[in-house]
Amino acid sequence: MKNCFYTLLVIIAALHWSNAETFTLETGNRKLSASLQIIPSDTVKIKESFRENDIAINEYLTDRLKPIRTNFKRINSITQWSSIKKKDIEGESAEGGEAVFYEQKGRLEKITARLYGEMGQVLTEYYLLNGHLSFVFEKVYTYNRPLFYDVKVMKENHDTEAFDFKKSEIEENRNYFEKGKLVHIIHSLDCGAPFSSDYIEGEQERISEAFQKLLQLRKEK
Repeated sequence: MKNCFYTLLVIIAALHWSNAETFTLETGNRKLSASLQIIPSDTVKIKESFRENDIAINEYLTDRLKPIRTNFKRINSITQWSSIKKKDIEGESAEGGEAVFYEQKGRLEKITARLYGEMGQVLTEYYLLNGHLSFVFEKVYTYNRPLFYDVKVMKENHDTEAFDFKKSEIEENRNYFEKGKLVHIIHSLDCGAPFSSDYIEGEQERISEAFQKLLQLRKEK
């Protein structure tokens, strides 16, 4: 029985990497068949920025935002980090989350925070410049169906669509900080009208609070 159990673990591991959906295990006169729906992890995880330039949508504040954009490109182009530390984020979402702290030569350069939910996920990237928050890139994915909604559930509900990460609604928010103050916001779903000062202040408070929580999490053992 023990050997059978270990064999089963090996088969499941192989399925995970091969994306196979069914397997049959035979031992003596017994035959065990099962079906699995494997969702490759790289297709259900928002990709982090890498070697990307920030998009200058308009000419507003171009000169002031240039150092922030240059710093964003510099940091997200780094391929070898002095230190990468991961910590679980608890209590922020139903499916949990993870924070990753990137350091170069003892200096914190970047933090990423992932929050997972049944109907979507959020990736927030925090970039630092001279030790201060400089740029925050938020990527929000809203799923077309709940994560568990496979083909079987779709048919049971007489639906025509199962969970498909590629069909997620995507929202991207770019937040630019200058000397600790939020000076500019770009939302992918925005019509282009300028944001009110009250809205910017509210966003600064929200982002700064989340950032401070991450810094506190970094200190915890």
